[in-house]
Amino acid sequence: MSHHPRLSQPLQLRGHTLRNRIVFGAHTANMSDQGLPGPRVKSYLAERALGGAAMIVSEPVPVHRTGVLTRGNYLAGDDAVIPGFRAATDAVKDAGAVVIQQLYHIGAHGDSDLSFEPHWSPSGGPSYHDSDGSHRMTEAEIEELLEAHVVAARRAKVCGFQGVEVWAAYHSLLDQFWTPWSNTRTDRWGGSLENRTRFSRELIERIRRACGEEFVVGLAVSYSPGFDVTLSAESLCEIISLHDATGHVDYVTAGYGSYLEFEGIIPAFTSGEKLTTPLTAQLKSLVKHAVITAEAGVRTPDNAETIIASGEADLVSIVRGQIADPHLARKATEGRAEDIRGCISCNQMCWGRRSRDYWISCLVNPSVGREFEWGGDRFEPTEVPRHVLVVGAGPAGLEAARVAGERGHRVEIVEALPVVGGQFRLAGMQPRRAQILDLMDWYERSFIKLGVQLRLNCFLDEGEIAAHAADVVILATGSLPDEDGFQRWQPQHQRLPGIDLGGVFSPEAVLRREARMGDAVVVYDEGSNWRGVGTAWALAEQGKKVTIVTPEAFVGKELARTAADGAARRRMAQLGVKFLTEHCLSRWHGNGVTVRNLLTGFEETLATSALVMATTNRAFDPWPEAFAGKTTHRIGDCTAPRLAAYAFYEGRALGRTL
Repeated sequence: MSHHPRLSQPLQLRGHTLRNRIVFGAHTANMSDQGLPGPRVKSYLAERALGGAAMIVSEPVPVHRTGVLTRGNYLAGDDAVIPGFRAATDAVKDAGAVVIQQLYHIGAHGDSDLSFEPHWSPSGGPSYHDSDGSHRMTEAEIEELLEAHVVAARRAKVCGFQGVEVWAAYHSLLDQFWTPWSNTRTDRWGGSLENRTRFSRELIERIRRACGEEFVVGLAVSYSPGFDVTLSAESLCEIISLHDATGHVDYVTAGYGSYLEFEGIIPAFTSGEKLTTPLTAQLKSLVKHAVITAEAGVRTPDNAETIIASGEADLVSIVRGQIADPHLARKATEGRAEDIRGCISCNQMCWGRRSRDYWISCLVNPSVGREFEWGGDRFEPTEVPRHVLVVGAGPAGLEAARVAGERGHRVEIVEALPVVGGQFRLAGMQPRRAQILDLMDWYERSFIKLGVQLRLNCFLDEGEIAAHAADVVILATGSLPDEDGFQRWQPQHQRLPGIDLGGVFSPEAVLRREARMGDAVVVYDEGSNWRGVGTAWALAEQGKKVTIVTPEAFVGKELARTAADGAARRRMAQLGVKFLTEHCLSRWHGNGVTVRNLLTGFEETLATSALVMATTNRAFDPWPEAFAGKTTHRIGDCTAPRLAAYAFYEGRALGRTL
């Protein structure tokens, strides 16, 4: 029996039956191939439909050449997309889900590097995507964009989509028309609320006339309370009420954030959860026709059940949760929520890869984007069961053991520490990152169900591995901190001068509480990621006086791709952390550190009781290349220290092929 009864209830939408209340909402997956939908996107969407989602909203498609934002978008205004989308929509519908296509125009915030076109906007304002300005549309150009949306909607219907979602979120074109600070027009498209909403109301009415009464029309909006100039909840309610009164809008999806409040669009673990319910609850009390979808920070079925049960929304859009586990909906409705592999809200491989214009994946689910190659997030039983020994229970070893167990191999995983997770588990001890610890618990539950034998506090030496009965050995022994204090931007020094004086620690030693340090700490962060930033944050939360030194131009540079760097810097600044950028270390003195400005060469000495070195680790691989009579594999950091995503990937990739 499901523990989420309200989430499991069906819902009627313009004559279509949604089998539950879980939506896989629109997001940019960047999976097109030269602008065309191919097998990658087909299998990506179909896997979530097979996993039980009630409605799939496909990646936004630009309606016009002047509104293109990412390299991986589909071709704007081109019938060449029809065959590929038809294959994808057939697969989604065959799996029991309703399938919708989102249509978008970014307005002022386009990307000329991609489109080589001017950005069209209501009033010619600046882009918040880059440093470009935009073109104030003429009446004829407004008409051209209205018709472009209609043509795109007709094409979506031919592609097999059962409706479209018109994008008005995050200060897109429609939002730019609605918002007074970005719409300074004095003609019939600006000024009064009726005029500012004329474009969107006309657009939706034309889509309804063109596509028929059975066609679903949704509207995506966003709530961004961080700035006074963005639309308030009350203003959004007034706008949505005008559209709802027409009867043409079947659902409204409420997201969070905007180009001004960018980190809220895909909120990382640094943000709270259920971010849009203050708005959706108000909308629920006002609308007469449309159903309301809550989005942003709805990570788990428990979140979703609470929202539906409290009447704050009719549907919930769980995007990253269903990226991390495409079968989330089915597991939740079948009463197996404990089997769901939870999203850890890291944004590293979803938004992080998208921000670099790659197709998205997932740190904890490397099958994302590879479903068409790997057969989804499912595993074929092996024809020849083998005895597999995995040495090391960090991310690579955990995933390799789990997948080998899923496929029916006899698996034993050994770990020298008393807990699983390795360095990744330590990351879960940084502020707000306990979702990582939840993931570790999920692995242990999975091992019990799969019959994988986990042995903790177990260090095997070379002879014990050689004598083990297993015929396959997987070495996943990870990496160790560099004890020499080598800095990439000081390659002339193989060792940090003065490191032998003591008082120099690794982030791992700090998070394991092995480091004994005084009140003042300098963190040297060469990776500019959570290993250094998260450790500095944790020390500041403990009341330490922290200075973070980095050779980068700003603290958390590598985190910028996840949109979490601003929140981390803001919290550290509130805690009194001092930032020293574009500096490296010249010498450790035991009670202070001399730093050098990389721009000027100027040196100064900072008094401090301890130094934490967040530099590149060294692979830990003490074993022979192979063990006699055994097939030997190496995965994860023991081959080369990298971010956790690549360890999970290598664990799954190997486990699939054993």
